[in-house]
Amino acid sequence: MEGGPGTARIPSAGTRPQDSPGQELLTPQLETMLLWLTLALLWSSSCWAGQTYGPGGGWYFSTSKDNANEITGIRVCIGAVGIVKSIQVRYGSSWSERYGVAGGTCQEFLLQPGEHITAVYGSYRLFLRYLLIYTDQNNWTVFGENGGRNFFALPDGSEKVLTGIFGQYKLLGISSIGFEWDYPLVEVTTVQPFSAST
Repeated sequence: MEGGPGTARIPSAGTRPQDSPGQELLTPQLETMLLWLTLALLWSSSCWAGQTYGPGGGWYFSTSKDNANEITGIRVCIGAVGIVKSIQVRYGSSWSERYGVAGGTCQEFLLQPGEHITAVYGSYRLFLRYLLIYTDQNNWTVFGENGGRNFFALPDGSEKVLTGIFGQYKLLGISSIGFEWDYPLVEVTTVQPFSAST
């Protein structure tokens, strides 16, 4: 197969460069560039596995996976013009870092023990404006005011719950948001072996 200008040819197995005139070996610098290009493409928004809602643009954010604790709360800050400025997720008793920009009036929604977020309804224009959070115990809360394009996010399985969030933010606030869903954590209990005493 012929390559265009600037393409590197990789010799076939058992072929030495002098056996194939015109073929060049990949240099370590070229291999490094190809690796960085691959990693950049994999981290780009077009390669994210989850659906995002909103026009996007700006800096990316994603909550870190917490395999020991479930989500126990959400904190959202709304700016004066109704834009979601920032969002935080609480795992166990610890809040994640704040994703977005400083400012606005903040509101929290804390879950009861064993309660999970199972659906999110929201709306956006140029920025995220509204979130309605539903739980598996028929509780719900509202952040912001509904207006713009609406979305409804559900897990792909009936037993799954919200385990993380991701998206993008700009200088004024959150420009897109997505939701990670997975099965809730299961408490592992140990059973003490029965010992018969004589």
